[in-house]
Parts: sequence; C-alpha cells; structure tokens
Amino acid sequence: MSQVSDLIALLALAAVAGTWLKFTRARERAVDEARRQCAQHGLQLLDETVGLRNLRWRRVGGRRQLELGYAFEVSAHGDDRLDGRLWMHGDQLAGVSLPSLGTPLHEAGGAVPEAAADNVIPLRPRRPRIEQ
Repeated sequence: MSQVSDLIALLALAAVAGTWLKFTRARERAVDEARRQCAQHGLQLLDETVGLRNLRWRRVGGRRQLELGYAFEVSAHGDDRLDGRLWMHGDQLAGVSLPSLGTPLHEAGGAVPEAAADNVIPLRPRRPRIEQ
C-alpha cells in the first residue's frame, strides 16, 4: 500500500512543479508585455518586474479561461511612480491599464499654470459637530 501512496505523493509533487513552471512562464510573458506597452506609450517600467495580483475565471469565446492580473509600476518623468495593470489569458494580452499623462501640474519654473490652478479644490477642516 505504501507504493500507491508514494505514487500519489509523486504525482502531486509533479503537478505542483508543473503549475509553478506554467505560472513562471506566464509571468515572464507579462513582463515582456509590460515592457512593450511602456515603450509604446513613452513610459519607463520600474524595477523591470510585475507582480501577480489576482486570478479569476473569465468567459472567452464561449470557454472559461483563467485570467491572470498583474500590477507593475511605471514612471513618466523619472521622478514619479505610477501604477499600471495588465491582464493575460494564457500568452495573450487581454487588457492593460496605464496611468493617464495629462498636462503636468508644475512647469519647469515650478509655478502652477493658470489652467491647473482653476482645477484645485481647497480642502477645509470640518467644523466640530455640536450635540444637543
């Protein structure tokens, strides 16, 4: 009976190793895709890495397929860190979310442009609530 249990343990170990290799290949493909997306949009991929954030089942073409969601950080100007995400179905890119790069808030001189100054909403402290 110990031969059967040894065989089951060996099969379980092989399944874990196979799954780990598959996720490693998928992560490498996600890094390549993040690098390509950053180059296409004029961003710098920071740390040259992505991190797995979620797994979920999605219906793709009538079939249920595992979707892997990765998060990574990019820089637009070299002194900022912005979040990006991408989703993969196997080796295919399913979606990407990169930060929007609107007009910068500060010009080279350090002054706030008038257009940006009009969009600023000042935060005021709350007044204490008076209980009766």
